[in-house]
Amino acid sequence: MKIDLSIITKSINKELTQEADISLTSFRSRLGDFPIVRKAPVTLQIRNEENAAVFVKGTVDIDVMIPCARCLEEVRTPIRFDIDKKLIVREEGLVDEEMEEPDYLIGFELDVDKLVYAEILVNWPMRVLCKDDCKGICKVCGMNLNKGACSCQRTELDPRMAAIQDIFNRFKEV
Repeated sequence: MKIDLSIITKSINKELTQEADISLTSFRSRLGDFPIVRKAPVTLQIRNEENAAVFVKGTVDIDVMIPCARCLEEVRTPIRFDIDKKLIVREEGLVDEEMEEPDYLIGFELDVDKLVYAEILVNWPMRVLCKDDCKGICKVCGMNLNKGACSCQRTELDPRMAAIQDIFNRFKEV
């Protein structure tokens, strides 16, 4: 959704509350494509302060399906963050001085979806687990160890002993 902010910049100290629907259905990044399964409309409070700056505030509340870092099962992950932007009023349009070239501002037009996308990128969780005691997957066969045990050998050898292990394996063949 796009909001024309030229109306608010024409009146000094004008305030506006605008509800905007998020049209994003998934979050795409270099990490992959993550479906957004729940999204609440964003209520933005927009305020012109002395015709020098426009303040945009609001709260985003969405649920995204993200794979568990250990077992790769999809986990419904709530992502909630606040938007708090100060946009400087210039003759050619609004400018976000915190970012070099924000793609969510074109002149006096604010693209809410692109703003939300940029904020999701900043607020993306570092690691998601399906549960605290997730066992992960088997390094040999790839079975999800939360669903059961596999028959693979689990003894992990010290990598410093790899040369000696090779010698033992050669003598077993004789």
